[in-house]
Order: sequence, then C-alpha cells, then structure tokens
Amino acid sequence: MRAGVSVRRLAAITAVAVAGVAGVAGCSAADSRSEASVDCHSPGVTANQVNLGFVVSDSGIGADALASARFGVDARIGLANDEGGVHGRRVTYELADDGGSLSQGVSVTQALVQSKSVFGLITVTVALNDAMDQLDEQQVPVIGLAVESGWAEHPNMFSDSYGASPQTVSRYIQATGGTRVAIFTTGTGQATLDNADQYVNAMRSIGLTVAGSIPFNAATESAAWAAQQIAGMDADAILALSTPDDLAAIMQAVQAAHLNITASVALSGYDQRLLTAMGPRLAGVSFPVYFRPFEAGGPAMDRYRRAMNTFAPAAGQPEQQFAMFAYLYTDMFLRGLELAGPCPTREGFIDALRAVTRYDAGGLIAPVSFRDNIGKPTTCNAFVQINPAGTAFEVVRESLCADGSGT
Repeated sequence: MRAGVSVRRLAAITAVAVAGVAGVAGCSAADSRSEASVDCHSPGVTANQVNLGFVVSDSGIGADALASARFGVDARIGLANDEGGVHGRRVTYELADDGGSLSQGVSVTQALVQSKSVFGLITVTVALNDAMDQLDEQQVPVIGLAVESGWAEHPNMFSDSYGASPQTVSRYIQATGGTRVAIFTTGTGQATLDNADQYVNAMRSIGLTVAGSIPFNAATESAAWAAQQIAGMDADAILALSTPDDLAAIMQAVQAAHLNITASVALSGYDQRLLTAMGPRLAGVSFPVYFRPFEAGGPAMDRYRRAMNTFAPAAGQPEQQFAMFAYLYTDMFLRGLELAGPCPTREGFIDALRAVTRYDAGGLIAPVSFRDNIGKPTTCNAFVQINPAGTAFEVVRESLCADGSGT
C-alpha cells in the first residue's frame, strides 16, 4: 500500500475464556504491597500508571472519517480509570498522527515505543503496514483496525474484525431481491481492485450475476454517467466500495433516472453525521455493521453512551462508527492488561490475550476467538438501512451469516 493511502477503501469495517495466562515474571509472589504500589519495570508501566500509544491518521487524506476515533479511546479509558484503573494503575496514552503515510507510520510508532516507551499501541489507521515487522520484533502489543493484509502475519497484532465477509454481504443483497449487481469503486488502486474481486467471486458463488465493476472518479465522471452505466447493465442492485459522497451523488442520479434498484449496500458510512450531511440522498442504502447496532440499544450500548457522554463530551454525538471501533480496541487492550496480571509484560500480554477464545466486549460484539480469528473476515453481521426520509438508520437484520443463517 502506498504512502498517503485513504480510508476510502475501508470495508469498512464489528466475556472472556482463557486457556492460560503468562507473563507475571518480574514480581515476587511474596510481595505483599497493594497492586497500585507495585513497580514492575515493564515499558510504560510504573507503580501507579500504564502508558499506551494511540496511532491515528489525524491529518492527511481521509482524516475526517477517523476524527471520532479519539473520543472512543477517551471514553473507554475514562471509564476504566473511573472504576479504579487496571490492577490499581491509572491508564494514560500518548497520541501520534501518522498523516495517513506509511513512512510517517514507521516514524511515529517507533517514537512512541522508543522515546515515549509506551507499553503497547492502539491504532486507527490504514498506514501501519511498513511498521509491522519492527513492532513484531520488539514484541509490542498492537490492537486496532485490521484493514491491511500484514495483520494476519504478526502474532502481536490483534483485532476483533478483519473486514466484512464478501459472502455475507452477497447473501444480504440476494435476500433483499438483488440479482444483477453493479459494483462501484472509488479509485483503481490494486487493493481496491483486489477487494472488488473478492466480492465478484463471492456473488457468483451463490448465484448472483455481477453486471459489471465500475471505477468512479467524481473529478472526471458525472453521477448521471454512472446511472447510465447501471441502466445499460440492467443492474437491479448496487455494491459501493466507494466514499459516501460518491455514492450519494450516484444514488441521487439513480433516483432521477427512475431506475429500479432493489438493493444498495455500502461498506462504510454508518455514522449519524452521514445522515445530517447527505441522508436523503442515501435513503434506502444498507450497511453491514460489525458491532451491535446503535439502534439496537441494550445494557452494553447504554454503558458505551454513558462513557462517551461523560468522558468524551466533545464528541457531541456518541453514535459514530470510528468512535465505537476505537472504544472496542481500547476495551480489548484493557482486557489484555487485566489478563497479563499485576506485573504485565509485553510478551505476557500477547500470550494471555491470544488465549482468549470468547471475547464480546461486554455484549457490544458477537463472541470472537483471538486464538482462531487471525486474518479471517467476520462471517456474521447486522445490517442497518437508512430510512426513506433519510433521517435515521433502521436495523433490518440483527444477524446474517455467510452460510445464509441468521435473524
């Protein structure tokens, strides 16, 4: 992946059982001091504090889409500290902006690890690839947004989701009446084309017809042209591997042309801010969701909202996709710290979290095994749809899986 890569290709992007816990070396079993007073000399760990690094594309192409991520980190860490910290230690973090650049990603991660001596990293970026090998060699725990293929090659790197299952998305299109699918992509980068190919193969495997794959560039093609392509293909369904603003323009042109589109799915854009900016133009568009939908409510979602409102009030709106992603990654990191014991080491953290076979973030996601999910896409998703007025998301499928099962 090239430096400066955009989050536009994000597919986008949704209780613990432990086989064993390692890494308590460095503390004497005879040490009777309280956990809060134990200094174990691991990087980023003092007697009363554990310091993490948070890497995010806070500038550069696509930064606006990730802007809510810091709120999710603030909310979950604030909640943890309010409840006493982890093993009596207060959790803090250092933020680093990689600018969406692969080279800058290497620079900022090493600055956090070496100069700031953080214990591990939480990441919401698509520019981590060139830093992965070195972080693995240094045994630095990394938890975050796994949209780069290298994640699956490094045991120190964790995520609850490795993207939507093309099979599951295909099943949804089929279940909502789609038979001939037009795929729109923003750009023609190799990663985008490879992603589109996965969807083409998945659709064909369940009997859908792929009417065509259309790269769309708003600078050179009009939305009316895109609608003409759809009409010429006789497509009745749309899959958007594109930016929400590109899709909004295309859907508006589709409506103006009175095309009969039975199903339209976008892989990214599940965010209340989207409704304010372009909701009516995206009416009827569906989105796969990798966590419990905001609209589904429940105790876990209530806890998330309280944390956001209390510890990240600047967010204004808790129902933001990347705020939730960052909240989940932070929750995962806190779980690893708990399991690593009162004297956590990086190696002990990695071993302990990798042994977890049923993590659900307190009910925010379907249970996932960190032992078995490496590199595998999420096979079951919820689906939400923008209502006809373009003013709200509605849950249309609580769960749909790649094999067609679900509710």
